[in-house]
Amino acid sequence: MKRYAVLATAVAVLATAAVSLAGPTGHGARTTTVRLRATSLGSILATAGGRTIYVFGRDGRNRDRCAAINGCLSVWPMVTSSGRPLAGPGASRALLGTIRVHGATQVTYAGRPLYTYAGDTAAGETGYVGISQFGGAWLAVTGHGRLVK
Repeated sequence: MKRYAVLATAVAVLATAAVSLAGPTGHGARTTTVRLRATSLGSILATAGGRTIYVFGRDGRNRDRCAAINGCLSVWPMVTSSGRPLAGPGASRALLGTIRVHGATQVTYAGRPLYTYAGDTAAGETGYVGISQFGGAWLAVTGHGRLVK
């Protein structure tokens, strides 16, 4: 009987570990929050952690063109969400959306696919706003969906 109790405890511990390793599911799914952050360029969209969010000038409405360019997504990672994206302070829920790209759910704002920059090392960095890379300009976005160069 003691052997059975030890086995049952081991199974319970392994099951708990497997659930925690599998990641969030259902209502607990990881969602992304988009908010405004005050910067030297004015108030622009940022992640919950304060990293600048960018849009690619070559993208179409609800169409990610960066994903089709070799190496683009490694430099400009998509803003993704496992659940419905949330509008944080200053962001408009009505302008948030999502599209499917390579099996992931990419967050959009005013129909524009959103990205971060792999080279940003701290919250609030804006030095890469307006640069041209992968054949198009990378711009920031206001809470009203306007582009910032």
